[in-house]
Amino acid sequence: MGKRVILVDDSKTILATAEMALEEMIGKGVIEFRTYLNPAELLDALLSGAEDYDLLISDINMAQMSGLDLSEQLKSHDKFKNRPILILTTESSPEMKARGKAIGVTGWMVKPFSDDKLVKAIRMVLGL
Repeated sequence: MGKRVILVDDSKTILATAEMALEEMIGKGVIEFRTYLNPAELLDALLSGAEDYDLLISDINMAQMSGLDLSEQLKSHDKFKNRPILILTTESSPEMKARGKAIGVTGWMVKPFSDDKLVKAIRMVLGL
């Protein structure tokens, strides 16, 4: 069974673009790919045990909850504190990156992203 990768972003376009970029990895069973539009819904699913991940990729600016707040909440739980989180966002300010680093996010990718860059980042973080 492949590694479980979850992408949370309130843009259906980004979710679809990422899924297309990862089509080969999904098709070969290298990763299982799940998407969420609502970070609060994802947080509930993770904390209840209904969902799990090997790698979480999160946008920052979402209506229900920011990706950094989501990351901070997950990192405060023993179950998730050592799990990798990549931020995929239009935000590139040093302050935002510093907050992400303080929270413990693994990496930062700026939108728009290339298919190759996304695949490479996932392979690197998961050691694939």
